Amino acid sequence: MLSLDHVSFSVNAENRKKMILEDVSFTIDSPFTVITGPNGGGKSTIAKLISGIYTPDSGRIFFNGADVTAASVTERAKMGISYAFQTPVRFKGVTVSDILKIAAGRELSVSEACAYLSNVGLCARDYLDREINNSLSGGELKRIEIATVLARKTPLAVFDEPEAGIDLWSFSSLIKVFENMRDTVNGSIVIISHQERIMNIADKIIVISGGKVEKDGSKEDVLPCLLGGDGLCDALKNKV
Repeated sequence: MLSLDHVSFSVNAENRKKMILEDVSFTIDSPFTVITGPNGGGKSTIAKLISGIYTPDSGRIFFNGADVTAASVTERAKMGISYAFQTPVRFKGVTVSDILKIAAGRELSVSEACAYLSNVGLCARDYLDREINNSLSGGELKRIEIATVLARKTPLAVFDEPEAGIDLWSFSSLIKVFENMRDTVNGSIVIISHQERIMNIADKIIVISGGKVEKDGSKEDVLPCLLGGDGLCDALKNKV
């Protein structure tokens, strides 16, 4: 379980302090949670705070009962938090097989590595020896990154806008991957997204707008509002 307790975060912009998140509190204890909201509302900042890339100005972050507010990215990774970037990193000279072994923390047999790639819809043996470089498309990189998260088998996996920069076919494949993860992963998945198809397979939806939590509830309670409500929901519905 993960929880944010009255977390605030700011940056210095044009010689002044700009609040990105203000007094944000929520708990993630469902298998599949989507954090959504307008662009610039603070969604990706929350992902980076959870992973340890950013440290909050105030408030605390708890993971499985431990206060991880001051813990580094490496410390949180060792505790069981995985983070998938909005734009996956390319590693010249590092093969897909190499990165899967690093993620798993041990040597993998060819059949094990192939299984992880097959789970994300890639023809496994065609990819094992390929370098993670510009020869791979955005959709391929996304799926390889998801395969590394699967190989890590951590209790919490955070994906920052996994649909960004990929084509429609790859996006449809990603939905199937996340559906499978939701049904098989023994832990929690958190996805930052404003795509309706991703929210439609969530257990819980958290809406972030203007750096604050505007809505927090089950998919059944929140999604209808986002798709056709008024007030805040009317302002947000064009984003999903």
